[in-house]
Amino acid sequence: MAEVLDPRISTAPVDKPAKQVVENPQVMLYTRLRKSPYFWKSRAHGVAMYSVYNHTYHPRHYGDPVGEYWALLNDVTIWDVGVERQVEISGPDAFDFTNMLIPRDLSKCAVGQCKYVFITAPDGGIVNDPVLLRLEENRFWLSLADSDVGLWAMGLAHAGGWDVQIKEVDVAPIQVQGPRSREVMVDLFGESILDVPYYYLRNYTLHGMDVVVSRTGYTAELGYEIYLYNASRDAGRLWDAVWQAGEPHGMHPIGPCHIRRIEAGMLSYGSDITLDTNPMEVGYDYKWMVDLDQEADFIGKDALTRIRAEGVSRIMVGVEIDGDPLGTYNDGSMIERFPVLSEDGTAVGNVTSACHSPRLERNIGLAMVPVEFSALGTKVGVETPSGLRNGEVVEKPFVDPRKQTPKG
Repeated sequence: MAEVLDPRISTAPVDKPAKQVVENPQVMLYTRLRKSPYFWKSRAHGVAMYSVYNHTYHPRHYGDPVGEYWALLNDVTIWDVGVERQVEISGPDAFDFTNMLIPRDLSKCAVGQCKYVFITAPDGGIVNDPVLLRLEENRFWLSLADSDVGLWAMGLAHAGGWDVQIKEVDVAPIQVQGPRSREVMVDLFGESILDVPYYYLRNYTLHGMDVVVSRTGYTAELGYEIYLYNASRDAGRLWDAVWQAGEPHGMHPIGPCHIRRIEAGMLSYGSDITLDTNPMEVGYDYKWMVDLDQEADFIGKDALTRIRAEGVSRIMVGVEIDGDPLGTYNDGSMIERFPVLSEDGTAVGNVTSACHSPRLERNIGLAMVPVEFSALGTKVGVETPSGLRNGEVVEKPFVDPRKQTPKG
């Protein structure tokens, strides 16, 4: 039977109304998304761009990402990193439970020490890459990258019958980073702050506020993080105290400096690593993050043991990209990953983070490529929004490969 068309319905092509692309769409500020305890203080300094991190508004920059990069390299900077939520694990089973979450051997982590760790899934995928702080024998903080690790840990603890308490605590860090950060911290906490080694922590009281200070930071520069207890109450007081101490030293408020972290080969969760990435794939400089020879078991140990034995099919490398300067990565210039192409034009991998380095005066990036494309000097194509460019596999980190700067 022939189809009968409703004469009231036109079969003519419908012209879609022309739409103008908004080059820089806004991110709405409203009640549903969380705000860092330092939200209003950092905003008062003129935040120009936000992103969302751990369901929380995160200042990305204050209008001049390149200027912020030079401030980090030459002076001292303050960062609102209250988005780094602190998941506390405590209780009689806290050590064994936390040791099960990560591939590093916690028996090698003393009380008062910090460790950069991966949290791995049963298949070896990376769930998160927090900084772990060991506050007591059986009390740990996971200073989270961007994923819901608290829920993951709570589910595992419940299913396994572990005698632990897992909660997000009212603690929020700010970072003081850059070559002049030491002087600011001495003014705040006294000369004893100079005795805190790299990746260790110490408890202090500042103007009646209890804090934990660690020699850590997402910069590969000399720096500290100040973790504030009762942050929802005292964040404004701490910010003002740090700013007052920092102003005589030329302190600048900045967002996460992706130029510097890319120079350092530092990973960004959700960009360079995800649940679909395993620790063996992220490059030789992270092999120490997985201790398969430890006696203790951990989630993903069997999978990672197999992956180490069989080898990986892809690996993260450093790349240089020719052409005009790319952006700063945190300025909206890299919305999608850049496809990496073989000489015949076949897509073989992706540049996961890229920027223009002002001091190196070239475009650099991190790329996940097949192992056969990972040898130094390998020529590849890189598809950028402005067109196809030439790329070359190079050593990473691009600057200070032995990380002497933050240890200084």
